[in-house]
Amino acid sequence: MRALIVDDEANIRKALELLLDETGFETHQGPGLAEARLLIAQHYFDLAIIDLRLGDGSGIDLLKELKDISPDTVVLIITAFASTETAITAMKLGAYDYVTKPFNIDEIRIILKNIKEKLFLQTKVKELQHYADVYQSIVGKSEAMQRVFTIIDKIAPFDTNVLITGESGTGKELVAKAVHNKSKRSDKPFIAINCASLPAELLESELFGYTKGAFTGAYVSKRGLIDEADGGTLLLDEIAEMPLPLQSKLLRFLEDKKMRPLGSGNEIEVDVRVIASTNKNLTELSEKNEFRDDLYYRLSTFEIRLPSLRERKEDIPILIDYFTKALSKKFQKNIVKIDPAFVDHMLQHELKGNVRELKNMIEREIILSEDGHLKCTSCSTPAGRGSSTADLPDAGVNINEYLGALERSFLEKALEKAGGVKTKAAELLGLSFREFRYRLSKYSKTR
Repeated sequence: MRALIVDDEANIRKALELLLDETGFETHQGPGLAEARLLIAQHYFDLAIIDLRLGDGSGIDLLKELKDISPDTVVLIITAFASTETAITAMKLGAYDYVTKPFNIDEIRIILKNIKEKLFLQTKVKELQHYADVYQSIVGKSEAMQRVFTIIDKIAPFDTNVLITGESGTGKELVAKAVHNKSKRSDKPFIAINCASLPAELLESELFGYTKGAFTGAYVSKRGLIDEADGGTLLLDEIAEMPLPLQSKLLRFLEDKKMRPLGSGNEIEVDVRVIASTNKNLTELSEKNEFRDDLYYRLSTFEIRLPSLRERKEDIPILIDYFTKALSKKFQKNIVKIDPAFVDHMLQHELKGNVRELKNMIEREIILSEDGHLKCTSCSTPAGRGSSTADLPDAGVNINEYLGALERSFLEKALEKAGGVKTKAAELLGLSFREFRYRLSKYSKTR
């Protein structure tokens, strides 16, 4: 933390400097307004200790100027000419406290200790607010999502390429925005383009731009999205759909950060961070020569894999609550209760569209709701799960043995269908790999 001392008495400045060093502040000092203004122009100060009467002006004037430039700076006023009027004026202008000379060293120590605690709390509040702003749309308390948040926190500050993978609807663009918002580029543009939404020729012109007359219909020059994202972040969504010739051109740009608009003879240097996302396996595509392996290696310096809802079912009730509140506000519907049957259905339903599908289903139910309840009006038994009822024999049944045998049968059939690959078998049953392995080991011990 950095502190500024402004006092025309050298011995006072020295005494305060020793106290601030003792408290852990880096100090800068000056005898008057002129020196103080130069220092304020060069540095941000967490704390400023200002004498009320200076050789070249009033400390009140400096207090006003400092608060205009840096409202969060804590200002402590000191003076040998105390009066109730000046104290009130200083406090109204935002001074933290008002101390008279000659001051008591122990009193100043206590004040500085309190100021340091105040600054620490201010910093924590800012950090938490920034965290909330960045992650407000990415909901999840599961271990899988906490790992995603940790990776974002670690890689966001560094200008490195990022590849985000995951099934459709898992929130890849939200994660890309979080990486951008937590980076030093957060005040610059974030531009996203879906590579699957445009034909090859149009995608190239959108990315790299073109000059007037570059092709039929190019009546005016147009900046490319890469150029528009200069200083910021460019998200290439569904990168697997980018045609091979364009992949080559993108690779060249990533290597030297220079691009040439269509029809231009001049290269443009662009400072942009590239994030790519896909729901496909780029390694498999590169083995089939459907995606350039050198581009894959360039894009995947860091890879963030987003879990499907099958892998984080504990987040489903949290997501339902989050979307219910957000969408109720959007559609001006007063939803006061969520039917437990709806939550249960979402936990059992195979949400192939992941978070996007869940949100759409909640949106539908909120619009249809007429009594303030979120119900399961369109729920049906998920395909392949059978009826929710079963016949009970007259002689009764040992339900634990029955369910155990049924579970074991499903585990074995899933393994058989997956060719012995446990991760695939787990997906067939809507389980995480860890949960599948645990259940399987339970029955292995009984053999």
